[in-house]
Amino acid sequence: MGNFLLALGGSDVLQIFSSAFFILGGITVFMIGMSMMGSNIEKAAGKSMRRLMGKATKNRFIGVGTGAAVTAIVNSSAATTVMIVGFVNVGLMTLTQAASVIMGANIGTTISAFIMALSSAGGASFSITAIFALVAFVGLILTMAGKKDKVKHSGHILEGIGLIFIGLNVMSGAVSDLMAEGSNTREAVEFLFQALGSQSAYLTWEIPVLFILGAVLTAAMQSSAALTAIIISLASQNLISLQMAMCIILGANVGTCLTSLISSMGASVNAKRTAAVHLLFNVAGCIIFIWPVAFAGQYIAQAMSGIDTQWQIALFHMVFNLLTTVILLPFLKHLVKLACFIVPEKKGEVQSADEHELLDKRLLRTPAIAVGQVRKELTYMGRIAFENYKRALNMLLTGDMSETEEFENTEKHINDYNSYVSSFLVKLSLLDLAESDEKKVSSFYHVASDIERIGDYAENIVEYATQMTEAKETFSEHAKAEIEEMDLHITNLYDHVREVFVNQDMSRIPDVEREEAATDKMCKTMQKAHLRRAAEHRCTPEASAVYLQLAINMERIGDHLHNVANSVKTYHSEVK
Repeated sequence: MGNFLLALGGSDVLQIFSSAFFILGGITVFMIGMSMMGSNIEKAAGKSMRRLMGKATKNRFIGVGTGAAVTAIVNSSAATTVMIVGFVNVGLMTLTQAASVIMGANIGTTISAFIMALSSAGGASFSITAIFALVAFVGLILTMAGKKDKVKHSGHILEGIGLIFIGLNVMSGAVSDLMAEGSNTREAVEFLFQALGSQSAYLTWEIPVLFILGAVLTAAMQSSAALTAIIISLASQNLISLQMAMCIILGANVGTCLTSLISSMGASVNAKRTAAVHLLFNVAGCIIFIWPVAFAGQYIAQAMSGIDTQWQIALFHMVFNLLTTVILLPFLKHLVKLACFIVPEKKGEVQSADEHELLDKRLLRTPAIAVGQVRKELTYMGRIAFENYKRALNMLLTGDMSETEEFENTEKHINDYNSYVSSFLVKLSLLDLAESDEKKVSSFYHVASDIERIGDYAENIVEYATQMTEAKETFSEHAKAEIEEMDLHITNLYDHVREVFVNQDMSRIPDVEREEAATDKMCKTMQKAHLRRAAEHRCTPEASAVYLQLAINMERIGDHLHNVANSVKTYHSEVK
């Protein structure tokens, strides 16, 4: 340590600070580029991502492929895993399905290392980064000149790709300046790594130091890609060996699990188990590979001696994740069982699909999928509101008020659900959404309000039922027949509206218009028939008042159902 400080003492302090600032700036530009590219690819491929996630539920092999593809799109295995924790939490995926996607995510993240290795390609006179700097400029032109969303997304993607390479180039240049041949800083750093790196064919005590270093730095930066970029920059200056880089990368694979572990806090038991599967998988992979790295690391390096060190690191990263997946995939169910053992279900804890975790905030990381999930929850909300309407009408027609408590609980649930969905939509609307998703989010506000209003009219019907019961009044058979006919039109209308909203089946719009017109016509028919019966003194004042109000309320329920179907028209041109 004394020799290290002595060597460092003669270094140019200003050069050290200058290079350190450029390294930090390079990391910043790199991370911005990764985020920009990933988020805009995700927006451009929103529907494709929804289809990919749907296919992930078929079998473990498709799940692995889905995880790899999605992670390659968003350029972050941590982001993918956080998504998956959210999906499990809201019931979009089972724990076993999520485990296979997590395995694939580890494979998909290896593309980052190849991008970093590629950034160092090219001769001294012309770096490949120069090409990607031009790519970033082209992206800027598209972003500024483009009118359509697709053009703007393409521009941002190109900007992101360019920024990734520019950030890596800034980091590499700063390290090169700092570690110039003959500099005191280089001598000091070389001495430090020589103290860590053994010259024998295997490492001993250095393994836990390098492993922990990789895990801690990755956990601190919340990105294994950023650490890998630094490792490749150091390796390109021959400051660290492949063997040392491999130990740090193994640690980075464990450190990246911290993001998903934090994400699972406060989530369901299965969401916590998903994070545990991620940790178990990465730890198991490290245990498998630590021995060949320790005892045969130098021989592995010799076997790849004809390849530049940065490409050796990228290849190791890929091989490590591929082989770990191949080895552990047959034991997927055992891995899930171990996670269930580590994170047991608490006594008395009930996993309910009706809890306010259906729109998990983790879904906000993938807006395209979050929008699709909001549609599902509004469909559920519409179903229970319509069921409550039918429950209310039954109480009115039969006089059986035994379902009053269940009705009230459901009505409270609808109101709470409306508040929760609206709050989620506010958060979703603040994100940078694709134009088609912006239209959907805007329409969903109105849909939630329309559904809540249907619940309110059902509540009015229960009040009418209570009045009729207390007054010991009943409707005539003719009045009941008219009410039932009106209810038939509303039921048919609901069925058509549901198809339009859930499946965006615009061919049902004429049916919706026909049934909605029928409810308007039936309301007038009921009013005329009522006036005729009143003139003939065939109904009491109490029943008369209820009947007229009931006709109006049922007609308004039809109006709100009609509004839900019309909401799809605002974005139906985007639906394929």
